[in-house]
Order: sequence, then C-alpha cells, then structure tokens
Amino acid sequence: MNIIWLCIASALAIASVSSDQNMTHISVFPSVNQSIAGVIQVSGLNEQNQLHYAFNASEARRLCHSLRLSIASKAQVEEALSRGLETCRFGWIDEHFAVIPRVHALANCGKNRTGLVKWRAAVTHKFDVFCFNESDAVTQLKDTATDSPSSSGYNSEPTRPTSRATKSPLTTQSTSTSSHPPTTTNSEAEPARFVGSVHNSAGAKAVLITCSCGLLLISVAILAYLKLTRRCSQSSDVTQQQEYIQTEEWECAKTITETKKVVSEDERIEVDDSAH
Repeated sequence: MNIIWLCIASALAIASVSSDQNMTHISVFPSVNQSIAGVIQVSGLNEQNQLHYAFNASEARRLCHSLRLSIASKAQVEEALSRGLETCRFGWIDEHFAVIPRVHALANCGKNRTGLVKWRAAVTHKFDVFCFNESDAVTQLKDTATDSPSSSGYNSEPTRPTSRATKSPLTTQSTSTSSHPPTTTNSEAEPARFVGSVHNSAGAKAVLITCSCGLLLISVAILAYLKLTRRCSQSSDVTQQQEYIQTEEWECAKTITETKKVVSEDERIEVDDSAH
C-alpha cells in the first residue's frame, strides 16, 4: 500500500513538473550565467523562434522555480537597473505586476520613460518573467566591493545600456490599463540563448519515473487479481464440498428411513400371517 501511495505522489509531482515544461523553448537575457545583479529576464519562443509573451503570473513563478531560481522582486530589478539592465519587454515580478527597466527614454519602449516602468494588469495576462539568482548577486557584490574586473553581472561601462531585441513590430500602448500587453522592439540586437536542455533532461527523467511507476502499479494490480481469484476458487471448492456432504447425509438418511419402513412392513405381514 505504501508503494502505491508513493507512486501516486510521484505521478502528481511529475504532472506538476510536466506542466511547467510545456514551454520547451525559452530565451534568457542576459545570456546564461551572465545575470545582472542576479537578475535575468526569461521569454517564451514560438515555433518561428520569435520572442512572445507566454507566461501568466503563476506560470511565471513556476518557470523560475523550474530553473532553480526565484522570481525577482521590485527591489532586485531596480538594483539590476542601477547596474545597467535595460530591456524592451514587460516581465512579471514577485509583486504581481509587470515592469520594464529603462535606462534611456525610447518612444517604442516603456512609453518613452526611464526607470522601472510599471504595467498593472490581470494575473491572467501573459508577459515575460524576471528571475533572480541569489548566488550570482552575492558573487557580483563581492566583485564590486573589491573592484574586481571579473564581475559577470554587469557591464563595466555604466553609460552603455544593455538592450534586448525582438522581431515583433514596433508598437506601444497609450495607457497602462489596456487589456493587451505591449509588443515592442529595442534599438540594439542581442542573440537569444536557449536553455531547452534543462527541460529536456528533466522531461526524460519524468518519462522514466512515470514508466517505472506504471509498471509497478500494473504488477501490484496483477498480484491482487491473482490473489482474489485464488480466494474465490477456494471459496467455491469449500461450497461444493459442503453441498456434496449435505447430499450424502440426505441420501443416507433417506436410505435408513426406507429400510426401517420395509422392515416395519415385513414385521406387520408376519404378524398378520400368525393371526390367520
């Protein structure tokens, strides 16, 4: 029974992981292992490998967890912005609203604003997501404190903004309450980096665990069926034996009764003959 419950729990965990892996193609900015103050932005890629908004608020949080990261907070994205992080796409943060970090004002990015441009929308809306790597942030803070040039978190030239590219048309939204998120492009192009291998390896493990649990459950079901069939067979044999014994007892009683009846009739005949 414990094995069965273990398999059920494993199946539920696998289903949860699989739901997070529906987006097998994602893009990470900055590139892998090059976060800025521990912050990266993760976008979905469609079948044409084009960036598109793919995650609602809950999916965004689960995606960061699947990458062994946490969803970034407003303060963490602001810290990354102060170190040069600049994108042209909205991303979910921990406070349940989307933001764009902008260093320079640009008409088609963040409504020509600078700073952390906010976009409050329903949690069902789809944006990118900002994830946070705490170990990267700690390492970069140490590098900054020692003035080490080996910092991988941000550009050593703070006056040069970091930008992000998309292939969507240049469009902006007039107000922050629109029902559709904006689709914008950047002035500089940055190649997308794929991290599908993380999902593929996890998917292979999930399939292996699922198959193992399935075979185990089938084995348990077969053993239970054989045991139940054996019990039913034994019960049927006992019932037949009981019926056979009762039949034998009835036939013996009937024979004795008939014998007594014949003897009684013989004795009566002899008595009548004696009387004559």
